[in-house]
Amino acid sequence: MRRAEYFANARDPKTMTVGQVMEDAVFTVSPDTKGITIAEIMTERNFGTVPVVTEDLTLVGLVSEFDLLRVIDEGKDLRQVTAEEIMTNDVVSVTEEMPVMDFINLLQERHLVRTPVVRGKTLVGIASRRDAVFGYVKATAKYWWP
Repeated sequence: MRRAEYFANARDPKTMTVGQVMEDAVFTVSPDTKGITIAEIMTERNFGTVPVVTEDLTLVGLVSEFDLLRVIDEGKDLRQVTAEEIMTNDVVSVTEEMPVMDFINLLQERHLVRTPVVRGKTLVGIASRRDAVFGYVKATAKYWWP
């Protein structure tokens, strides 16, 4: 759940951090999870990306819809490939302390939809364009102003 949902007062959007807008309940898979399982998770839960983590929640990659489509297009069987074989290894991530305005700039510059949020190498959340907009709306909501 986003901390922004609990805002009790108006805030200056320029002071918000990724930690306030990110989702901290993240569905993850392990490197040995089969591609078909990942595809089922993504379609049933309406996810566009699933982080791949080790047992200690170290982020090692992401599997996106694009990755799944690439594997299908290559003629591979999703029942046979693993997350480790199809994931994107070079993952752009952010920290909880990053200002939301910097996060927005990163999303726009890199043409990203969402990024994992890490503490060191440990996955602690995921933040998206929608989360940034949600935080802005909650911080500047009219019901805070007299």
